Amino acid sequence: MPEIDTLNWDHGCWENDSATEAEAELLIASDWAPIRAYSDIIRNNPESVYGDLIPALRQSDLRIANLECPLFAGASPVWKSGTVLKGDVDHVRGLTAVPFDVVTLGNNHVFDHGVDAFEKTLELLNDCGVKTVGAGMSPKDAKRPLIIDLHKIRIAIISFSEGEDLTAAQSGPGVFGWEVDEVISTIKKIRGSVDLIIVICHCGVEYIPFPPPYVASAFQQIVDSGANLVIGHHPHVPQGIQIYKNTPICYSLGNFIFYQETDLLYRKTGYFVKVGLSKESVAHLKVIPYGIYRAGLSLLKNEKYKWFFETLKTVSIPLDDFSNIESAWHGFLRYYGIKGFYDEIQMLLEKLREDPAKGAAMFRNRITTMQHNRHWIDALTRIMNGDIHLSPKWAYDLTEQWLTTRISHE
Repeated sequence: MPEIDTLNWDHGCWENDSATEAEAELLIASDWAPIRAYSDIIRNNPESVYGDLIPALRQSDLRIANLECPLFAGASPVWKSGTVLKGDVDHVRGLTAVPFDVVTLGNNHVFDHGVDAFEKTLELLNDCGVKTVGAGMSPKDAKRPLIIDLHKIRIAIISFSEGEDLTAAQSGPGVFGWEVDEVISTIKKIRGSVDLIIVICHCGVEYIPFPPPYVASAFQQIVDSGANLVIGHHPHVPQGIQIYKNTPICYSLGNFIFYQETDLLYRKTGYFVKVGLSKESVAHLKVIPYGIYRAGLSLLKNEKYKWFFETLKTVSIPLDDFSNIESAWHGFLRYYGIKGFYDEIQMLLEKLREDPAKGAAMFRNRITTMQHNRHWIDALTRIMNGDIHLSPKWAYDLTEQWLTTRISHE
């Protein structure tokens, strides 16, 4: 494994030596959905779900999270491959309790209950003073950057997504879908009228420790086109940080207010970032890690804090060489193997037999979405070439670690 360092791992921070002093601080968190164990907590005592993160959350000048479900009364679930998510109207208090100033809507769940539920969610957020970006009632609205003036720094925020059963804005309501060329075109178009451009993307393969090559390539192209910061989420586990051409890329922040009924360690660990902004560039970045428990979030401290940054360092160092990103992908494909592909096909066929509509949605999802399409094509190609079993040991071992390590208790 390579030995290139870009961050101060003892303190979880990066300093841009070429930047002027920061004039404002931005906080970016990951997936927020008032579901499962967090539904009643947010409804009854919204501030408590954040635990001891509250002071750190409130210290920043602008706070952003990814709202990964509609908030409305009633239910009108759509047919899709994965889980359908929703929150109620009163759950918005969980956003305003911090408060979060902006939510990104470029994700694969905000249309889980159709257009009417989405429109009601937009109205609710607007009434509560929460700005949105990444989805809209028209393609133009969905793809429009959010422009914010923060302490005399003009910031543009772009939110886009790929994912299972994405409702992309093509001729009507939807999200800003996986259109990397369109993102790059937007960046070039607005570059001269704003100081900083922040791109937040909901994408990638779930639960693995590294970004797939197609994600890493897209994020690097976005930096090359003029973005000052790129943030990823969707994998539901923490992934590494790359400083690419003096620009931070966080490939996945992991879960935030998104409780999963599991004892798998990495799905119960996440981080948000505090980003110091100068008028010319990102001045510094600070990583704040936390654990995700049934009662809410809690900052990682002492040995857990040390463990987190040792782990984050392990999956960050390989990112400085694209060939290592490809090797990490091969480690995942090796772990998945012929048996993984066979078992998945068997599961899909069984679902198609038991519930044709659901099974069809799941099969279509595997064929049409980038994350599954790329996975299947690359796995089948390596099976055909006889090298599915080949990868560096570190890549296979880290994949196994991320997918199998469990916690003994919360």
